[in-house]
Amino acid sequence: MIELFELGLIGGTFDRFHKGHISLINQSLRYCKKLEIWITSDTIANIKDPRIKTWEERHEEILTYVENNSPSRVIFGKLEDSFGPAPTHDSAEVIFCTEDNIRNCEVINIKRLQNSLPKLSIVELELENAWDKKPISSSRIRIGEIDRNGNNCHPGEVLLSPVIITKKAEGKLKNPYGDLITGPENNISIAMERVKREISNSIGPIICVGDVTVLGAQLVNIPIDIALIDGKTKRREWKDSRNIDNSKFSITLSCTNPPGQLTPSLLQSCEKAVFSWIRDSTSTLIEVDGEEDLAPLILHLLSPLGGIILYGQPGKGVVIRVVTEESKNHCKLIISDFESLKI
Repeated sequence: MIELFELGLIGGTFDRFHKGHISLINQSLRYCKKLEIWITSDTIANIKDPRIKTWEERHEEILTYVENNSPSRVIFGKLEDSFGPAPTHDSAEVIFCTEDNIRNCEVINIKRLQNSLPKLSIVELELENAWDKKPISSSRIRIGEIDRNGNNCHPGEVLLSPVIITKKAEGKLKNPYGDLITGPENNISIAMERVKREISNSIGPIICVGDVTVLGAQLVNIPIDIALIDGKTKRREWKDSRNIDNSKFSITLSCTNPPGQLTPSLLQSCEKAVFSWIRDSTSTLIEVDGEEDLAPLILHLLSPLGGIILYGQPGKGVVIRVVTEESKNHCKLIISDFESLKI
């Protein structure tokens, strides 16, 4: 029989409240009558990763879950340092942690003894695993690997072989998916100057899809992390493609992707480009033999949250789309409407 403590403590960032967080809270509540959840402050969280949601947003997500499950047993606080109230808390009896922060709990107990307080019992909680048997974590969600339930965001299972667009999928792509920045077609710099202002605070990567978009970004000095070009615009050869400065990129990759399709070749190049940027901010140019129009669908699934994808809307301007959890789900659903190519 599990010993039931009167009051327990647990702390963390709790960003993108996920299946793993739910498991940690439920495990903690098995050991105590009341649980204090201390959520890391914005000041500390922003140093860790500027993509972390605000304290209010993180608190609201946990509160919604708690109110539907154990509303009378949970109290919240704001964690302003590594130890929070634990070293001086005179009514807490137990502290919950995972394997990676046991040492912090041991230091807390040393501080408690120095403050003439009894040690807290330390209970190590089990982590919830994602699809790949590795723990679900907020950091993995932020870099785009998994969703909040631990499902794989990578489109590899769908793109083991080429897939071709269907009328159903095409219908979902008719309207711009993102913010359209308008500007004259014969002077892309005008729209791109506005784009530059809009994305000035982005943490990247900045991904440009299409020759016109890439050249326009270079003309106004937008720092491109990943670019995809095919030498065409509106499916016709575009002579101005030769003005794109390939030397601005550290790596150049080539792939094949016929019009209306998504291929393993395109996926592999996009994957290398995104992972190179995540690893060491390497910039990549991908030269596509065929067409790169549908590449944003793959790029959303591969990219970290907060990434920026820019692509042209013929005759209208440039579309800005931020990579979000919602955009990943949206693109995943569209790709599921593609059909395997019959060879």
